Amino acid sequence: MNKYDIPHLPLKYDLETKAVLKQLNLANKKLAELKGVALTIPNESILISTLTLQEAKESSSVENIVTTQDDLFKEDLNIQNEIFNAAAKEVLNYRRAMQTGFELVKKNQLLTCNMIQSIQAELESNRAGFRTVPGTQLKNNLGEIIYTPPQEYDEIVRMMSNLEQFINDADVSELDPLIKLAIVHHQFESIHPFFDGNGRTGRIINILMLVIYDLLDIPILYLSRYITRNKGQYYKLIQAIRDKEGDNSKEWEEWVLFVLKGIEETAGDTITLIKSISALMQEFKSRLRKLFGNKYKHDLLNNLFRHPYTKIEFVEKDMMVTRKTASKYLDMIVGEGLLTKMKIGKDNYYINDSLVNLFINQGHR
Repeated sequence: MNKYDIPHLPLKYDLETKAVLKQLNLANKKLAELKGVALTIPNESILISTLTLQEAKESSSVENIVTTQDDLFKEDLNIQNEIFNAAAKEVLNYRRAMQTGFELVKKNQLLTCNMIQSIQAELESNRAGFRTVPGTQLKNNLGEIIYTPPQEYDEIVRMMSNLEQFINDADVSELDPLIKLAIVHHQFESIHPFFDGNGRTGRIINILMLVIYDLLDIPILYLSRYITRNKGQYYKLIQAIRDKEGDNSKEWEEWVLFVLKGIEETAGDTITLIKSISALMQEFKSRLRKLFGNKYKHDLLNNLFRHPYTKIEFVEKDMMVTRKTASKYLDMIVGEGLLTKMKIGKDNYYINDSLVNLFINQGHR
């Protein structure tokens, strides 16, 4: 095992090779299409709420934190009686960290070290910050040490400051944002600045970079699913750069190509999913209008898609109606066959099975 000297950014290699530029074009085209398709659902909170939860689920599964859609949505409703799913809570922490990061970058159009630490704090529910104690090592499944990241706090701070500048200062590098994203992800994972949550924080950074570079308006790209599907190759390519002595430009090129392919593929998956959600919303809208007549409000449709598992209190709040009226509305929708009613303890919950099935089927593609 060779000692990997983490490079100062920008890299000294020209990564805009013919192969990279060809794949870059495909990835940027798909991202532009995704950005446009997302606008077909006017209420962006629907996509932010549902799709960031799916991204959270996939990113957590990379770290072997696995949960089901059912447990995830139940935990999201804070159903405590007889239900406690530690993995689902971890996933919800991830979504909260993602939303924290999105609010910060949307406001500032920057991604700083302080923001990254805030994201990780939400993820891990602590304020430990960057590592201050030596001893962190990365091991494989056999328990063998494959990589030792920087050990000293001052070195971690110096490298993260360089990373911050590379992300935010356009004068440092004229590389395409997607190539920069690939470099930043590898660099962050190699610095490994936190005791815990580095992988998931790194994947949140990926999505937020797409937002600050105006490639997406909202954080909805499913990049973690691609990593989950290709986990072996993902770790192999990351490690190949660290293991190569001397010129590792070829290994960097292969890594960048992997990330660009992932962006193209997952943007395509997300486009398909959003189109399916949009079509399902139109179907619900048509049937709800017939069911409610002049009492129909668009807030009701938004509620059923922002909360795949909803409850009386949500409808009561969103539509500003009494509890009795909210309960009546939900039972009418159940009667129409658009929701399934489920009783847990003393409370009733209402499931948008068609929407949940879209997420389940997407996961099996």
